[in-house]
Amino acid sequence: MSFKKKDNQSYYNPMRRAILNHQMIEPGDKVAIGMSGGKDSTTLLVLLDRIRRQRRLGFDFEIVPITLDMGFEDCDITPMQEFVESMGYDLEIVPTNIAKVVFEIREEKSPCSLCAKLRRGILYNRASELGCQKVALGHHVDDALETYFMNFLFHGRLNSFEPKSYLTKTKVTLIRPMIYLEEKQIIRFVKREELPVIFNPCPVDKKTKREEIKKLVTNLAQEYPAIREKFIMGMEQVSAEDFWVKTCHESLLN
Repeated sequence: MSFKKKDNQSYYNPMRRAILNHQMIEPGDKVAIGMSGGKDSTTLLVLLDRIRRQRRLGFDFEIVPITLDMGFEDCDITPMQEFVESMGYDLEIVPTNIAKVVFEIREEKSPCSLCAKLRRGILYNRASELGCQKVALGHHVDDALETYFMNFLFHGRLNSFEPKSYLTKTKVTLIRPMIYLEEKQIIRFVKREELPVIFNPCPVDKKTKREEIKKLVTNLAQEYPAIREKFIMGMEQVSAEDFWVKTCHESLLN
């Protein structure tokens, strides 16, 4: 489950640059990783684990994988749990009734916002209870670019989510170490490494406004292949106050 050194650098270097540029992880940090079983969070665990073991940041830190049991009957997290354990970690499983609240009690017509809010609150609180200073999510540059267009088209704002933000309520810092990686890189990594990916049982999966924006970005990238690279350049050139959203509006945890 390994590939050429040059290929490795195409993953490690952008992650290391993002972590150091935004001071995401510091010596001795206990970093929770929000795991959904999807390709993004699984890739984040593997890459961050290798960065830690190889001391690519020049210091040591801890990793605590956490997943939420959403309450979907058809979701089997056993493959994710076994994979995490094979890497030498214990998967912290937090039981919730989020699926029931969103789809049965509230019967939300647009459930993503409420679902994301509930998931974030439970994840951040549990990470804080476990003594974690940081919570890492598997968002990449495509997610940031899609959020930018969603904010522009639906809310009239020219900004995206932050690579790093301090959450005053839970006193943990949210970080996104894969912010410089593209989704296609992650897809390629999952295939090469044969990583387990869990089926998403959410009834609105692939049917959201974000999915529409994803198609828009894909079409734009066909005409302008460097759009993601230019986006990274742009977000690094403007100040945080001008670009980054100060509250998290995204509906992702994968």
